[in-house]
Amino acid sequence: MSERKDDLALINDIAKGNDRSLKLLYDTYASKAFNTIISFTKNEEDAEELLQDVFMSVVENACTFRGDSTLSTWIYRMAVNKSLDFLRKKNTQKRYGIFTSIYKKDSTELHFDKTDFVHPGVRLEQKENAKILFSVIDQLSENQKTAFLLTQVEGLPQQEVADIMKVTRKSVASLLQRAKANLKKELERLYPSRGINKKRTSKVI
Repeated sequence: MSERKDDLALINDIAKGNDRSLKLLYDTYASKAFNTIISFTKNEEDAEELLQDVFMSVVENACTFRGDSTLSTWIYRMAVNKSLDFLRKKNTQKRYGIFTSIYKKDSTELHFDKTDFVHPGVRLEQKENAKILFSVIDQLSENQKTAFLLTQVEGLPQQEVADIMKVTRKSVASLLQRAKANLKKELERLYPSRGINKKRTSKVI
């Protein structure tokens, strides 16, 4: 309960324009939010822009925070939602680009995302496996991807992920199980000679 009271006091100060409280909030949560965002975007520049959007939203919506969740959950939720919105728009633009390239002979060459992204938190000895894993994560559904990234990459407890996603813990466990099964299947299809198994679709950091 005291944590919720501290959250309310901090966010109320931010709503009143207290820059010191805003800096404290940013220093506390920016790194966590950035790591979450870059797991989705796989691009540092995009992640930096979305991080700023998250904290702009915090300031703009500070007066609406009622303490129904912790500040951490609230900020994680905004980071996830902005990341998913960004990816939806990006995928729409990519599909449009593919469509127009078919019918325009003078269209410029399309540039697709690189598949060798490595999350900044991945340990050196796991970088190669992480590159392979992140190359297929985007094929998961939004909910499966979110559950997998938050639990397996960011290391959040399933209950906190459930709070962020506004679902039950049982739902998170089910999404995670399906995500791992789908990743395992796709990794085995794409890289049969590497012998990648379920363990390598577990913790990558």
